[in-house]
Amino acid sequence: MKILEERGFVIPAFNTTEVDYEFCASKLKTSILKFHPDAHVTILTNKDLMHDKQVGYANDWQVYHLSPYRQTIKLEADMLMASPCIHWFDMMQHRDVVISTGARDFYGDKVTSRYYRKIFDDNHLPDVYNAVTYWRVSQTAKDFFKYVKDIFLNWQNYKTLLKFPETTPSTDVVYAIAAVLIGPEKCTMPFSSFPKIVHMKRYLNPINHNDWTKELVWEFDPLRIQTVAQWGAFHYHSKSWLK
Repeated sequence: MKILEERGFVIPAFNTTEVDYEFCASKLKTSILKFHPDAHVTILTNKDLMHDKQVGYANDWQVYHLSPYRQTIKLEADMLMASPCIHWFDMMQHRDVVISTGARDFYGDKVTSRYYRKIFDDNHLPDVYNAVTYWRVSQTAKDFFKYVKDIFLNWQNYKTLLKFPETTPSTDVVYAIAAVLIGPEKCTMPFSSFPKIVHMKRYLNPINHNDWTKELVWEFDPLRIQTVAQWGAFHYHSKSWLK
């Protein structure tokens, strides 16, 4: 896609039969514009995909070619922005690719549970979360997304190299393998740096149910969970929450 602006956010919203990601993406866009009315935000839908369209997450590699920005921050659709975020570009502009690593619970503490990360630990993969990914137009970024494409399309070959591989790879696992291939030092930053997502999956938080919305109390403007003010990217995970 032709470069139209220097910086902007891209939100992939590739609908499935189970999830209306376009609805989620529209809410995320609104939350960004609340803090940054002049920000550039592009929602990518199924109609934007190129001719070799795949199923679900396997389309993720196309975001590099579809972004109209020289510097892009890709955000997963099922999130809200709970605080200003435009400064992330200034933090990462000297890197070609940055994938967020680690996650926080709704108290803001670093997640220590490895319940969902066995494949990462057993295969010594970097602890990346693709929910916030930055890149600028560069050879490194081009190579990274070339690997992402190849891993998705040839998963049956790549999975033979791993212990306890997933039948269908998650985007986080694919990004982790691609990070290893280009060198984690080229595309990750220490946990003490930002951005970091708040991830609302059950075993990452002190809750007892898979659906946190059935257990916790929340407020909007500003976003609070159990009276705790949220900040940064809030990955609510429960897709029906905002409906």
